[in-house]
Amino acid sequence: MKNALITGGTSGIGLGIARYFASHGYNLLINGLERNGTETAHDMATEHGVKVYFSGANLMQPAQIREMVQQAEKALGQVDVLVNNAGIQHVAPVDEFPEEKWDSILAVNLSSSFHTSKAVWKGMKERGFGRIINIASAHALRASEYKAAYVAAKHGIAGLTKVLALEGAPFNITCNAICPGYVRTPLVEAQIADQAKAHQMTEAEVIEKVMLKKQPVKQFVDVCAIAQMALLLASPASSQLTGTMMPIDGGWSAQ
Repeated sequence: MKNALITGGTSGIGLGIARYFASHGYNLLINGLERNGTETAHDMATEHGVKVYFSGANLMQPAQIREMVQQAEKALGQVDVLVNNAGIQHVAPVDEFPEEKWDSILAVNLSSSFHTSKAVWKGMKERGFGRIINIASAHALRASEYKAAYVAAKHGIAGLTKVLALEGAPFNITCNAICPGYVRTPLVEAQIADQAKAHQMTEAEVIEKVMLKKQPVKQFVDVCAIAQMALLLASPASSQLTGTMMPIDGGWSAQ
């Protein structure tokens, strides 16, 4: 039985991945800032007959990240799979972009993935097995207006993914990034309202003319598709699959 640590695992994409992994027998530590995190973990453990623990670590604080990894290793025995999923967003023109938002988005969306990866690296290296899966975005491959910090962070994740893949190769540690298009999560729901304001459109127009305009398949990406890809990347069979950016974006990156 394998063990996984999933950041941002109490809502949206992270919760979908956590539930899918639990249904396939993974023990988990899920991280998030939601107040119901402990309850979510308990419900998941009961439903799937696995161990699920919760950490409310603030991913803007490296010390708390290290403590979270230590908690996971103590509770689970070891961390075989790390899913760096946590993310925040803010949408604004660059000349109006709040500096504190830039700092917080870079901290959560990029720097936390370095700190978590560093914290699990020693154990993975010693055991000769590790799977690091970064939930990036189509914005790791493409840019959009009004998202300076988010696009910069996701492009940074692409670079970090490649470096970890190279350094991990001698030790059977793989690192890959999944790059979804728009998924209708709470984060995207908030973006719809922000984009409507920025573009001076209705929310329906934002969905049609801004978000799904870039995806030839005119649908939001299904969380299940991301979870299935993550499970594949976590498997022993994926040892030759490393350093990749895996688009699940309805054809966005094909353009």
